[in-house]
Amino acid sequence: MAAIPGFAHHRIPVAEGVSLNAAVGGSGAPIVLLHGFPQTHLMWRHVAADLAADHTVICPDLRGYGDSDKPAETGPEVYSKRTMAADIVALARALGHDRFALAGHDRGALVAFRAGLDHADTVTHLACLDVLPTLDMWGVMRGVSAAVGFHLYLMAQPPGLPERMIAASADEFFGHFLDLWTGDPQAVPADVRAAYLAACRNAVPSIVADYRASAGIDVAHDEADRASGNRLRMPVTVLQQDWGAALGYDAAALWRAWASDLHHATVTCGHFMAEEAPAEIAKALRDLLTR
Repeated sequence: MAAIPGFAHHRIPVAEGVSLNAAVGGSGAPIVLLHGFPQTHLMWRHVAADLAADHTVICPDLRGYGDSDKPAETGPEVYSKRTMAADIVALARALGHDRFALAGHDRGALVAFRAGLDHADTVTHLACLDVLPTLDMWGVMRGVSAAVGFHLYLMAQPPGLPERMIAASADEFFGHFLDLWTGDPQAVPADVRAAYLAACRNAVPSIVADYRASAGIDVAHDEADRASGNRLRMPVTVLQQDWGAALGYDAAALWRAWASDLHHATVTCGHFMAEEAPAEIAKALRDLLTR
């Protein structure tokens, strides 16, 4: 079974009826790494092993994903990024860390972004990989560019149809994104790919609920922060593919509206950058932690 060598697994209660699965290793200043779609904490296996040389590294499965609990109630609050961010803060505190650095990829980056806004005194440094904040993402998804995000629109539909459609061909649906978004097929070996597909196959309702929240309540939370002037107060690193140039928007400018202390860079690999370019990502995170 795929695992991060040298890391121990824990099940940590974080909310009523919800426990998260987390791989924990290393020692030193803590950093929490949040996975994206359609993955689990295993996506960080290379970067986590690198950082564990001098940091306590915590790699959870998000609520609704992997081996973490999947609340059957899928209302907006249950899978909002605000709720999922609170899970991560509770997880870190249960492990003895009142303050920690936080990095997220894809869906995990949206949770990390929300944690940075809601828990500014807890998150010391923030990294977001290959994503735009939810409010900005919907703002740029117009016209032909929306085709690259068809799954966003599918899973935003009312409960019922998306879950049935995806469950009917789950491996093909989730495998499509593993194939489409990678720049190096060898970066996700067969055992890890099988683990991702098995985890997603068993989590269709919660994954859809996560995405549906991003078409509703998460937008409302971002809009409220923008209206109030709430911004990220910690050092922030954003690493992205150069989607902006292709789709006609300035990603760095969008992020700069949220973060004053921002380092924004493009990475020349596929979407799964922590698996495709782990040394580069680990270095970027180490550089962030020195700021």
